[in-house]
Amino acid sequence: MSLVTLDGVLKEATEKRYAVGSFNVANYDMAEAVLNSAEKTGTPVIISIAEVHLRYLNIDDFVEYLLLRIERSPLPIVLHFDHGMSFESCSLAVSKGFSSVMIDASMLPYEQNVEITGRVAEYAHRFGVSVEGELGHVGGGEGDLREGSEVNREAFTDPSMAVEFVSKTQLDALAIAVGTVHGPYRGTPELDFDRIARIRSLLKTPLVLHGGSGLSDRDFQTAIEKGISKVNFYTQTSLEAVREVKMLLDSGEPVSYPDLTRLAVRKMEEAIVRQIGVFGTKSCR
Repeated sequence: MSLVTLDGVLKEATEKRYAVGSFNVANYDMAEAVLNSAEKTGTPVIISIAEVHLRYLNIDDFVEYLLLRIERSPLPIVLHFDHGMSFESCSLAVSKGFSSVMIDASMLPYEQNVEITGRVAEYAHRFGVSVEGELGHVGGGEGDLREGSEVNREAFTDPSMAVEFVSKTQLDALAIAVGTVHGPYRGTPELDFDRIARIRSLLKTPLVLHGGSGLSDRDFQTAIEKGISKVNFYTQTSLEAVREVKMLLDSGEPVSYPDLTRLAVRKMEEAIVRQIGVFGTKSCR
């Protein structure tokens, strides 16, 4: 089935109350870990590249490799541009071949968020590319692993505004703020499951949970039962791979660079396969 849009994997997920994992990648090894995990489990996945991670790679070469790799896969795979910070960066991602883009204008005043999200959606839809937006604001820095972040309940998504936001922007998936943060948590996660259920009851649009690292399996499963269809997952996968590599280096055993990268990929695959199971993603086999 190869490259698809968000609608290609989230429509059934929304109807049948399971979630599809969106796993961020910043190099070739991480991408292989995601694709290998999808092929091991026979499940769809969303490969995401965040705008803040573009500093790690050559976008032209990396996307060319990903599109060829995805073309060889028998599974439905979304290539998603994550947390695009401007109309220009999202339109560039469309031109590069991404099948989905996220415009994150959630830090802007509401009307500006509506304007830029709607403009990205109108443009991307001309090329058959799906669009995700965010209402409310999920705190923390994308890729920030230092101090962690606290939840700001004042930035949670207002259910009635979510209905208006989707209507005005015509986006394809909505990221909501319900108690998660990007990067490590400072404190204990307390998700507002009632808010998820309320928004789900008002909208047919797939709902997205960002900042999933640090949640318990039960937190994920309850959020999905209440209506989440897409879960972004990055920090925990990255940290588990780093811990495994550090243990090997600290052992004092002679080790080559390929041994380190192979170990990291294996550990990331283990983490991703596990999360696919937690999310209840249905096999395509």
